[in-house]
Amino acid sequence: MTMNPFEFRTVPAMEVAWGGAQRLGEILKARFSAQNVLLVTDAGLVKAGLIAPIAQNIKAAGLNVTIFDKVVADPPEHVVHGCVDEARKAGVNIVVGLGGGSSLDIAKLVAVLLQSDQPLSEMYGIGNVKGSRLPLVLVPTTAGTGSEVTNISIITTGETTKMGVVSPQLYADYVLLDAETTVGLPKVHTAATGIDAMVHAIEAYTSRHKKNPLSDALAREALRLLGANLIAACEDGSNRAAREGMLLGATLAGQAFANSPVAAVHALAYPLGGHYHVPHGLSNALMLGPVLRFNAKAAVPLYAELADVLGVSGTGDAEKRSADFVAHMEKLMDASGAPRRLRDVGVTDNSLAMLAADAMKQTRLLVNNPVEVREEDALALYREAY
Repeated sequence: MTMNPFEFRTVPAMEVAWGGAQRLGEILKARFSAQNVLLVTDAGLVKAGLIAPIAQNIKAAGLNVTIFDKVVADPPEHVVHGCVDEARKAGVNIVVGLGGGSSLDIAKLVAVLLQSDQPLSEMYGIGNVKGSRLPLVLVPTTAGTGSEVTNISIITTGETTKMGVVSPQLYADYVLLDAETTVGLPKVHTAATGIDAMVHAIEAYTSRHKKNPLSDALAREALRLLGANLIAACEDGSNRAAREGMLLGATLAGQAFANSPVAAVHALAYPLGGHYHVPHGLSNALMLGPVLRFNAKAAVPLYAELADVLGVSGTGDAEKRSADFVAHMEKLMDASGAPRRLRDVGVTDNSLAMLAADAMKQTRLLVNNPVEVREEDALALYREAY
């Protein structure tokens, strides 16, 4: 059988090192000539005491460090611009994103904007970024978004709408996976971000247009690692093996979906973040069950393969194994302790039609879904999740 042509891209360097963040200064000194570091993070990590020793280590290596800690979930454009302004004043020449997906997304865009006269408004969409960027290092502290290895930044552009910048310039120069930084993550965040990563693997594996053998291999291994470690990481947040498995799994899923893009789960999740400020990972977890069942009519053979990847017990034809896979994912989500219904996170019944209309604007994502999603389908999926 001949192979469809495909292109695969990812970051040039990735290091897995327990405790590596505590040596970040030495790592930066050895790898880059830049002296003035911008550390992009959020106030919660500063308050938790995670940032101070890392910043101290950077200073001890003889580098200057400016900390920007105003990143919030679903960051709006003014956070990007505020960060660029502070970085310019400090004369930074290397950007380090350290935190959850929002901090990493901001760091990626700021590294570009500090080198470019192009306005952010012209960068939205696919392949619209012109020019280069400053050196960029990303250190994730959640095992979820995979943002550390994607070429995507998601920004809240209006009261409730999100837009993406997708461009090769957003791939970092160096990614550090230090699972020790995820140890303090509370159970509900561990659950939601872990399920988010599983969504990335599943959607990459079933993506309609750019699915390819490399993204498939990464998605399968990601799902295997995540499925094997999710409950252990939720039940004991200090379990090193589980934390390392979750973080590597999330990163592999990020590499998969950066090349074989996500679809309807994400398209339906974004309006929940926009209107109700439901965290991204949790909004994906809430929509996963209904979308899996909706897509099953087209994805049966692929879901059957994923049942085997997850070690789901049982036998039977592809139809039966596909159903086993969906049931297993439901069981995992129930056991994780994450909220399971839209009503549990404050979504109101009378807003479902508005959410469905909003989801239809996510054409960049919906085009990848194995089954066409019309507005009435989106409404039915929200009702099912409600």
